[in-house]
Amino acid sequence: MKLSEILKGIDVLGSYPDAEISDVTQDSRLVKDGSLFVCIKGNTFDGHSVAEEMLKKGAKAVVVERDLGLSNQVIVENTRAVFSSICANYFGNPADKLKLIGITGTNGKTTTSFLIKQILEYTGKKVGLIGTVQNMIGDEVYPAKYTTPDPYELQKLFCQMADSGCDYCVMEVSSQALAQGRVNGLRFAVGAFTNLTQDHLDYHKTWENYFNSKRILFENSDIAVTNADDENGLKIVENLNCKTYSYAVNTNNADYCAKNVKFKTDGVEYELVANFIGRVSCPIPGRFSVYNSLCASSVALSLGIDYKDVLSAISKSSGVKGRIEVVPTNTDFTVIIDYAHSPDGLENIISSLREIAQNRIVTLFGCGGDRDKTKRPKMGKIAAELSDFCIVTSDNPRSENPSLIIKDILEGMKGVSTPYVVIENRRDAIRWALENAKPKDIILLAGKGHETYQILPTGTIHFDEREVVAEILGE
Repeated sequence: MKLSEILKGIDVLGSYPDAEISDVTQDSRLVKDGSLFVCIKGNTFDGHSVAEEMLKKGAKAVVVERDLGLSNQVIVENTRAVFSSICANYFGNPADKLKLIGITGTNGKTTTSFLIKQILEYTGKKVGLIGTVQNMIGDEVYPAKYTTPDPYELQKLFCQMADSGCDYCVMEVSSQALAQGRVNGLRFAVGAFTNLTQDHLDYHKTWENYFNSKRILFENSDIAVTNADDENGLKIVENLNCKTYSYAVNTNNADYCAKNVKFKTDGVEYELVANFIGRVSCPIPGRFSVYNSLCASSVALSLGIDYKDVLSAISKSSGVKGRIEVVPTNTDFTVIIDYAHSPDGLENIISSLREIAQNRIVTLFGCGGDRDKTKRPKMGKIAAELSDFCIVTSDNPRSENPSLIIKDILEGMKGVSTPYVVIENRRDAIRWALENAKPKDIILLAGKGHETYQILPTGTIHFDEREVVAEILGE
C-alpha cells in the first residue's frame, strides 16, 4: 500500500516522498523491510530516539512529531493521536463495515458485553467481541492481552470480523484506551456506561482525568445508554448531541427500569418496565447481574431489537468465566471465583452474595502490585465489614513485596471485629479456605477471575484457581 493512502485524511506538516509500505508499527522491535514506523513518546521510551536507526533497519518512512532532519520523515502534530487512523487506513477502514457497540465503566463491562453479544446472536446476527477475558469472531475465540487492544491489533481484529461477515462488534473500551487514543477515529453505534468508581488512578492521577477519558466514548457515539442510578451516569452524557437512553433500578425517572427484583441462588428476576412490561430472568446471580442485564437489554432495545427477543435471549444466556463463577466442588459449601479487584467491585460481589448466603461468607483476596495503593486499605475495610471471615493473601504483586501490599490492606481492617488470617502464598491460602470451610459457606476467591496466571516479583507463573481448587480437593 502506498504511504499516501495510509496517510489519507491525516494532517501532515510539509511534504514527504511517497513509498510502498508493507506494514505499520509503533514497536521498534517489529520493524522490517518496508515498514512504516510511527514514533510515539511513552513513559519510558521515545520512538523518536531510534527513528534514524529504524530507517537503516529497513523502514521506508518514519512518522514523527518534530523535524529530525531525515529524508523519509512524515511530520504530524501528534503521532499518538493519528496512529489509530494510520492503522485504520492500512487495514482498509474495516470498522466502517461494522456496527460498533462500546461499553465503558469501572465494573460490569465484561459481563454486559457478553450479554449484548448473546442477544444479538439470538436475533441471527454474527457478532465479534473484544474484551478482557477473550476476543471472539462469532464462535471462534482468540486470546486477549488487553481490555482494549492497541490500534494495530484492534484494526486487525476489525478486519478479520468484517471479512468473516460480522454485523456487529461489541467491545469493552477502557479508560486508558480512550486516554491514549486507541479508538481515535472510530464511530460507535452505541456507547454504554455501567458505573464509575475508584480505579486506575495510578494511571490517570486525578478523578477528573478518569471521568473525562470515559466521556470520550460518548462524544463519538450515535446513541448513549447510561446508568441513571450512578451519580456520574447522567453527567457523563451532559450536553452531547447523541440520542440518550437511561436505565435504572432505584428510580422511575429512566427509560428502562427494573422493578420487583428477586434474588435467587441461580440468578435474578425482575420486571423490565418501559413502554412495555416484560419479565426478565437472568441465570447469573447477584445484584450487579440486574444492572448488567438491564444495561445489555437497554442497548439492544436502543438498536430496535424486539423486547420479546431481548427477554428470551437474556433467559438463555450463560455466565462469563471469572465473573461470579461457581466452581464445581461436590462439597457442602460453595466456591465462587470473581474478578473483583476494586473497592466497588469487592463491595458489589460480597453484598450480592449476602442476599443469597445461607451461612458464612469467607472472602479470600489481595491487591495488585504496581497499581493504585490507595485502594488497598479501602478494600480491606470493605472485605472486613461485609464478610464473616477474611483470608488476606497475594494477588498479582508484580514488582512489589507481597507482604508490604498486605500490610497496606490490613490498615483498613483495623477496628473491624471480623476475624481474619494472613496467608501470603495464594495457593496455601486457598488450601486453608477449603480445609476450614463449614457446611453452606460461600468461599469467595476475589481478584483473579478469568486470569490463569500470577505475576510475582520473580516472574509470571501459571495459576488457574479452578485447577488449584480441583487439585486441593482431589488430594
